[in-house]
Amino acid sequence: MPNYRRVYLPGGTYFLTIVTYCRRPLFKYAHNVDLLRVAIAKVQTRKPFKIVAAVILPDHIHFLWQLPTDDSNYSQRISRLKVLFTRAYKAKNPSNLEISASRHRHRESDIWQRRFWEHSIRDEADLQQHLDYIHYNPVKHGLVSCPHLWEYSSFSRWVDKGRYTLDWGCTCGK
Repeated sequence: MPNYRRVYLPGGTYFLTIVTYCRRPLFKYAHNVDLLRVAIAKVQTRKPFKIVAAVILPDHIHFLWQLPTDDSNYSQRISRLKVLFTRAYKAKNPSNLEISASRHRHRESDIWQRRFWEHSIRDEADLQQHLDYIHYNPVKHGLVSCPHLWEYSSFSRWVDKGRYTLDWGCTCGK
């Protein structure tokens, strides 16, 4: 069994990737994105954090989260987010996917992959690299031709802040 080691830094900023089970494209539907947003808001109410950047793709999500100065537990937040979204989703969408005996034993559903990926942001250059990754990801996956065309991204917020120009990574000539 692998020995996962995660870095927990109070007040840290973390790049996080959460993937759906079997890469199901749950978030290609706006009503599921809405359920996700509600789940995020509920988590933020109980365990505050700042969403620095985000992109929601059909089968996975990338976040940059900054935690409060006295807190380092992003794992607890992700766990709660998964539970809240799963409950809301299952209430509206009964599942017909077969899940493994292992997933039954661990009381896991057919919504999320078991684990998530995280990276602690080290400095401003690392932050910029991950901002670029998040905002260009819909283009990388062939979902749009330009970052400004993807609806479920923080890109426009960063354009408003002056960190990007609207034509960053753009091929449409806008």
